[in-house]
Amino acid sequence: MEFLQQLVNGVSLGSIYALIALGYTMVYGIVKLINFAHGDVFMVGAFIGFYSITVLDLGFFPALLISMAACATLGVLIERIAYKPLRNATRIAALITAIGVSLFIEYGMIYIRGAQPEAYPSDIIPVKSIDFLGVKISSQSLLILGTAIVLMILLQFIVHKTKTGKAMRAVSHDMDAARLMGINVNNTISATFAIGSALAGAAGVAFGMYYTKIEPLMGIIPGLKAFVAAVVGGIGIIPGAMVGGLLLGVIESLVSAAGFSLWRDGVAFVVLILILIFRPAGLFGKNVREKV
Repeated sequence: MEFLQQLVNGVSLGSIYALIALGYTMVYGIVKLINFAHGDVFMVGAFIGFYSITVLDLGFFPALLISMAACATLGVLIERIAYKPLRNATRIAALITAIGVSLFIEYGMIYIRGAQPEAYPSDIIPVKSIDFLGVKISSQSLLILGTAIVLMILLQFIVHKTKTGKAMRAVSHDMDAARLMGINVNNTISATFAIGSALAGAAGVAFGMYYTKIEPLMGIIPGLKAFVAAVVGGIGIIPGAMVGGLLLGVIESLVSAAGFSLWRDGVAFVVLILILIFRPAGLFGKNVREKV
């Protein structure tokens, strides 16, 4: 029963990682950029959700929607201001810029509101325990998991059934050919950043509700873990990011349950090393030769 309990906790945590990882993998799939500022968009989403709940006195779902909208706007601004001028630059230049944007957001938040942590109210939703096959599942875990599943299904619908999604897949496959076919590549890339950042904002609110404590540097470790999840699943592959996030959350919970809680952050990077050694393309990826 203890194993099942940890499995449930791991799936809830993994669904948060999966939501963040989707932003990494979508952006990489389109413009081959690792957006290291993505973890800080997640942090901004957590704070916007917190202030929506405490200052505006809103419930969980209105706060979630406001956070998603604000983070989508922030994602588009980051892309237009920081990344668009470097679209034809070297990858290392874009990577250094991403790290710079990350630091700017972190310390900009500290400058605006200070470095002190905040705590999400515990009464956002009534906390109840549901007994299922002898395992006690909290209503919070179910809400987080349900929200994540709905958002992932919605993302799959957008990518596969909408005009924007088709444009995103075309740009991912061949940007120049997509441009020749009349697709507005700039708007498509902005839409990709908006969707990925909105999911990170939702993950921030879910994380705040799950762990209660939030602070301006909270995006570093979850952001890195979500990047690991994206690599584990196969960077650039949307279903891979979902599976990688869930898998990482379950592994973390099982490691904690086994009495190695001090290793719970380190195990993500052990998994990354093993994946890069034995399956560099990730679980869902294919080895593709690249001309240099």
